[in-house]
Amino acid sequence: MDRELVGTADLGRLRVEVRRQGQSAVFAPAGELDHHTADLLSEPLDAAVDDGVSRLVIDCSELEFCDSTGLNVLLSARLRAESAGGGVHLAAMRPTVARVFEITGADAVFTVHATLDQALQE
Repeated sequence: MDRELVGTADLGRLRVEVRRQGQSAVFAPAGELDHHTADLLSEPLDAAVDDGVSRLVIDCSELEFCDSTGLNVLLSARLRAESAGGGVHLAAMRPTVARVFEITGADAVFTVHATLDQALQE
């Protein structure tokens, strides 16, 4: 499988690992995605789309919390990716994070996968 680590950023409460895997850019946020940490994820998401990668996969398996700011980061990335012919795929969401998406209705606008492998196979 084609995997290339692109980078890791850490802001204490949130760490984001970014890698290329095939035609996808995979983002693995670990910790809390909120007003104070949102840029740590939004900047590499924007950079990937700017670099021509429009299939963005978010591995949510280590994401413990996501507030409205974090949700807006993902919604913005979705709009940018879709305008470039791609999309944002969410994988392996924990129940507390999935609940935020369910309550807000955002789960209806993202492609959600049970596992990262499923998100990468589609």
